[in-house]
Amino acid sequence: MASGVSGYAAISTRVRAMYSDLLAPQEMTRLGDSPDLPALVSSLKSTPYGKYLSGLKDTDMTPRRVILQIRNRLADSYSSVVQQAPEQTRPLIKQLFRYFEVGNLKAVLRSIQTVSSWNSDIAAWDRVREVLFPFGTFASIPAQAMVESGSVASAVDLLHGSPYEATMSFAMKRFSAEQNLFPLEVALDLAYWRHLWGEVKTLKGKDREMGGKLIGSLLDLNNLMWAIRYRIYHNLSEEELINYTLPFGYRVRDEDVRAIAAGADIASIVSRIYPNIPDVNALLDHPQSGLPKLEHLLKQQVMRQCVSAFIGYPFHIGLPLAFLLLSDFEIQDLVVLIEAKSSKLKDEEFRPLLLKTTLIQ
Repeated sequence: MASGVSGYAAISTRVRAMYSDLLAPQEMTRLGDSPDLPALVSSLKSTPYGKYLSGLKDTDMTPRRVILQIRNRLADSYSSVVQQAPEQTRPLIKQLFRYFEVGNLKAVLRSIQTVSSWNSDIAAWDRVREVLFPFGTFASIPAQAMVESGSVASAVDLLHGSPYEATMSFAMKRFSAEQNLFPLEVALDLAYWRHLWGEVKTLKGKDREMGGKLIGSLLDLNNLMWAIRYRIYHNLSEEELINYTLPFGYRVRDEDVRAIAAGADIASIVSRIYPNIPDVNALLDHPQSGLPKLEHLLKQQVMRQCVSAFIGYPFHIGLPLAFLLLSDFEIQDLVVLIEAKSSKLKDEEFRPLLLKTTLIQ
């Protein structure tokens, strides 16, 4: 198997070129100055997103349609990286990409529970496909057939032979008893991250080190926010909270999650893990507004890890992973702008939500 300099020479050069095409903070600020959605789209056409928006007509210019088009760039980036990555790292990159398919699967299941309020199965699918991530040839779920199946149970049966079959079949026992999608969605999330972390552990040397650092930082973000939200908003028992989170990570450890589940002071735990995050107590005192801000700051922690991957020795999986994660964060910022301009939000309402322009190096 190709590894080291020989395995990464071509992809490192390619990824650095793609990395240079990401939008600079100044460009994001300029895009934020757009007076409305059509003006924003017009400005985006002069960026690397232009080719994905060139065919968009004024009559098609809904926020959903614009978001779908720009997400195609991220899908293409994944396809390019998978094709060029050393063979032993491809399962990790493909599994990372499946995060978006898990999101698609959740959207499909949610649509099935509301389909009775729509006109027909065809109308339901037309609505759902506008919010699905463009997964292309990597897709392993029959999304349209699931939407049109008429029930969650029938839809889950259609997952036979997919990567989600075992997880969903087991979780259906709980769904059947409660008729609540929450157990299914939690099971999907936990299975996804276990598989992803397992792929990291199969790597060796610098690949494993950098994969653990970047994927682990993203895993920490999700696991910590799950634990905090489960305790503050859902009032889960200690046992349930532990069952609905992960017992591993990069900086967030099993004992941290167990401490939160047992009622320990959350602010002290967060401050110990992330000493450079200010005013954690203040954020937790007002969780409705504070928790989204905390999540925003944790995402920026991951972004810093990604940027640092481009410094120093370049021949490892860290560069491709960092580029893909930064590309996703950029799309998240653009989604904020698209929705803000469509809703005519004031600057002070949306600019603090932008990850790139509020990132302090």
